[in-house]
Amino acid sequence: MSGLLVLDEQDKTLITGLLLAGGRARRMGGEDKGLLPLAGLPLAAWALKSLSVQVDHLLISANRNHQRYRELGAEVISDTLGDFSGPLAGFAAGLGQIRTPWLVTVPCDSPLVVPDYVSRLWAAIEPGGIDAVVAHDGNRLQPVFSLLRRGVLGDLEAFLDLGERKIDLWLERLSWRVVDFSDAPDMFLNVNTPEDLARVEARITAISDIDA
Repeated sequence: MSGLLVLDEQDKTLITGLLLAGGRARRMGGEDKGLLPLAGLPLAAWALKSLSVQVDHLLISANRNHQRYRELGAEVISDTLGDFSGPLAGFAAGLGQIRTPWLVTVPCDSPLVVPDYVSRLWAAIEPGGIDAVVAHDGNRLQPVFSLLRRGVLGDLEAFLDLGERKIDLWLERLSWRVVDFSDAPDMFLNVNTPEDLARVEARITAISDIDA
């Protein structure tokens, strides 16, 4: 694929990837979305596979079925907050575990992560002084696709202690930038219902046919 930004191997060692798989999945009848079958693999395996070649280390944030997630080949962590407290709780769990200066996040139910996702976010941290970089699909912010500085953990924990859960509100406390991914709409196709799962599988099949 031409025109892709390529992340330097040294830069990769500064970033840990976090797959967010800790939700309750109410619209899926409470099933663990990340483990639903999609084109022969668990749904979570698709985003994890793409992320694995873009970062040096991987984590999966999950609140159940830990052994099954470990079988996907990454370290599994849980939220420190109970009751499936949402993506920010996953962010906090990841930021509390990493040894790298940066954490990049993807949701488990968006399988079509582009191969230069991390490099495009990484390019936006220069010049310095940035706490977070967030993807935008051309219509709206997609804050579960973020690159976060490890040093924001304390502020995030304080925000969560207030009972707050909205990512957009937390971002307003930080120094952050937006990266335009309007050229990659498929990355934001996500699975919330059985119909979504069928639609995404059809899209994967169509892409495979084009690449064949």
